[in-house]
Order: sequence, then C-alpha cells, then structure tokens
Amino acid sequence: MTALDILLLVVAGFFTGLVGFVTGMASIVSYPALLSVGLPPVSANVTNTVAMVAVGVGATANSGRELTERGATLVRWAVLSALGGLLGALALLVAPAGVFEVVVPFLVAGASIALLVQPVVRRHVGELQSSWIVPVGIVLISVYGGYFGAGAGVIYLSMMLLCTSESLWSASVLKSFLLGVANLVAAIGFAAFGPVHWGAALALGAGAFVGGWCGPPVVKVIPPNLLRVAVGLCGLGLAVYLAR
Repeated sequence: MTALDILLLVVAGFFTGLVGFVTGMASIVSYPALLSVGLPPVSANVTNTVAMVAVGVGATANSGRELTERGATLVRWAVLSALGGLLGALALLVAPAGVFEVVVPFLVAGASIALLVQPVVRRHVGELQSSWIVPVGIVLISVYGGYFGAGAGVIYLSMMLLCTSESLWSASVLKSFLLGVANLVAAIGFAAFGPVHWGAALALGAGAFVGGWCGPPVVKVIPPNLLRVAVGLCGLGLAVYLAR
C-alpha cells in the first residue's frame, strides 16, 4: 500500500464512522474504499469487519453514560450480540459465497420502509412489545453484521424504534455499541483464520474511531424525524444497490 492509499483509508474511515453512527450504513463507505486500494472482495470484507470495531469504540467513548445506566440489560444484549457476531464470522468462513446476497436487499428495504412508516405504526399499533423479539432480533442482526453488515444499522434502528420506547438517539448509541461487540468477536475470528490486511484495517480503523466519536453529538442536533426519513431513504437506495 502507498502513502496515498493509507491517507485515502484514514479519510474514508472518518466518514465511515460518522455515516455509520448517524445512518447505520458504515460499510457503504468503507467497503468500496478497501476495494479501491486493491484488496480482493473476501479480504476487503474481513478487513472491513475488523476496522468497524473502531466505530463502536469511538461512539461508546463519547456516549458512555447512556450505556452504563442500562446495567444488566446491556450485559445480556452484549452477550447475545457477541454470539451473533461469532455465528456470522463462522458463516463467512465456511458458508458458500453469496449465501446472503439474495435476501439482504429485501431485509434492508423492509427495515427502511419500517423506519419511514414507524410513526404510523406506533400510533395505531403501539410498541411491538414481546419478551423475545428484541433478544432474537439482536442475535439475527449481529449474525448478519458479523457476516457482511451493509445496512445492519438500519435494520437495528428499525427494530428498536418499532419494538421499544427508545429515542432515535438512544437507539443509535445502542446500535453502535452492540454491532461493535458483534464486529469485535467476528474480528477475533478473522484475525486467527481470515485474510485480514492489517495495514488497511489500522488506517481505516483510525479514521473510523474519530468519526464514531463525532457521531453522537451530530445525531443530537439533527431533528429526529428528518434523520429517520433520511436514513430510511438512504436505506432504500442501499437496497437497490445491493440488488444489482
């Protein structure tokens, strides 16, 4: 890698962290950046997962109080997220290539539509309360996050806003932390068994940490409805892109 490649990845990492926290679509910036500096797709995928740990670390460092007040609930959710990340990493390492390619655009599109209509659903149906929906959702989304993850944040935000009383800001903080846990566990597996490009991961991760740290204050000043609609529309765009 050249010095220009490293600089490109650091800059891309910053926008990855910021976009990832604000919209939940970090990989739409980071994955193409890794491909552009010459990494093959599988190596870019696992390197991206390793670097995305920094987004969760940066966001958590700037919003720790929101998380620590949750106590045992956060611990349970973190364990479930770690389990999902482990399963996702195993799926990437052993499953046939492209196993999620068919269903992923529909998942992202469905989550985006759910975000767009969330106020109507909450007004007429209320929160979709259940003792199992959120825990199961955390595991499944973390599996996808550990496997590839494009749009995982959108799916997570949609679930939390429909199934809990969390605000958009709180859901964003939780999303970054729990997907960060899933990425960390997956990254450990990839470090041992996957083709991680460590130079690229460090450059991308350095920028992503700063971008993730800047994310919480940015989300706090954006009107929630504007942000929700923007994320939903961007998610639909991502779904169309993934379906190509």
